[in-house]
Amino acid sequence: MTAIAVTIAGSDSSGGAGIQADLKTFSALGVYGASVITALTAQNTQGVTGIHDVPAHFITAQIDAVFSDLKVNAVKIGMLSVPAAIAAVAAGLDRWQQTLVVLDPVMVATSGDRLLAPEAVEVLKRELIPRALLITPNLHEAAALLDEPVAGSEDQMRAQAEKLLGIGAKAVLIKGGHAHSADATDLLVTPNAMARLTAPKIDTANTHGTGCTLSAAIAAGLAKGQRLSEAVTDAKSYITHAIGSADELSIGQGRWPTHHFHALVVKETKAMKTLNRRNLLPGADAQCGRDRGALGRARAKRTLALVTSWAKAVPGTALLANAVPSGSGAVGRALQMAYCARRGPA
Repeated sequence: MTAIAVTIAGSDSSGGAGIQADLKTFSALGVYGASVITALTAQNTQGVTGIHDVPAHFITAQIDAVFSDLKVNAVKIGMLSVPAAIAAVAAGLDRWQQTLVVLDPVMVATSGDRLLAPEAVEVLKRELIPRALLITPNLHEAAALLDEPVAGSEDQMRAQAEKLLGIGAKAVLIKGGHAHSADATDLLVTPNAMARLTAPKIDTANTHGTGCTLSAAIAAGLAKGQRLSEAVTDAKSYITHAIGSADELSIGQGRWPTHHFHALVVKETKAMKTLNRRNLLPGADAQCGRDRGALGRARAKRTLALVTSWAKAVPGTALLANAVPSGSGAVGRALQMAYCARRGPA
């Protein structure tokens, strides 16, 4: 059965946060992603210049269309900027009996722009926090939900997480990435336990969409059947590597997004080295951009096995591998087409 996760969130027109980041995260982690759009933002790496809220009745229509057809395993909720949107989503979760819900209480974008209307905060606390399996506030969001100063220590972080449990949260992942410390330490707090997740803080300004990405990664783990603690641990590792690879991108003139497909790039590089080491691409460079001819039937059998293994590491290649008959020269063509698509014209 295919693992399916749904993101209920706002759209980031620049692609680095919101539903775009969520869907990339789902794909990178092997989960099929669907979406319910709650707001449209005019946004880029430098900031948010406009917000258009989707009418509540159309949020409801999207929820019913998706959940009536797809067997949804987990839900991630992000930007809900007005009370009507929050009420529509809460009713939809009840109507479709969704319990594996990760709520990222998005209030302010990475750029500093406010995404949640002040009058919606109490509605969020009353209607959605009790319906979520996990909420994932950063330090500023936790403080805003409790109307308290921002936590300045791990003891204060834990105390605020426990207060959030007191207003109805089942589990809280309070994120310490904004703290003035050498490490990025998050605390996963439940009524019965507390786990500390830490990683070295990465020296980069390119953190657009990190909160969206982390909560989506947790939802992806839950969709695949992981326990909450396991999903959170794996998501912490994923976001750490995504932030660490962000500087490899070059997107926009502000804060670049995290690198959602960092693992795919590593796997593809290793696969290409393997192909070249086995001398399976002689003359391929000369063919790229021209006739893209077969590598030859003589190599087809040994190439087929390698294409199949490469397809597991590079999902886009699977379509090519599955489309060609076993043991034919077409396998060589499929391999060379995949190589050329990544190399570009000669």
